[in-house]
Amino acid sequence: MQTFFVEIKCRLGKTYTVASALADREIASEIYSTAGHYDVLAKFHVDDGVDIGHFVAEHVQTIADIHDTRTIITFKAF
Repeated sequence: MQTFFVEIKCRLGKTYTVASALADREIASEIYSTAGHYDVLAKFHVDDGVDIGHFVAEHVQTIADIHDTRTIITFKAF
């Protein structure tokens, strides 16, 4: 199992729309609104062997009103 996070920058006024669309896809284990450079932080778990880049491009970045994303790949939980 691979765990990673995606920070999502939304178009102005669209944070809740984007978060709802992401939740509707049922692909993130946790979704948070955040303050700072990005508006949403989502946590994902995918099977080993799944290409994280393709997953993000096909399942996250295709949501309307996403302006930018930043993926954080994790290695070990403590």
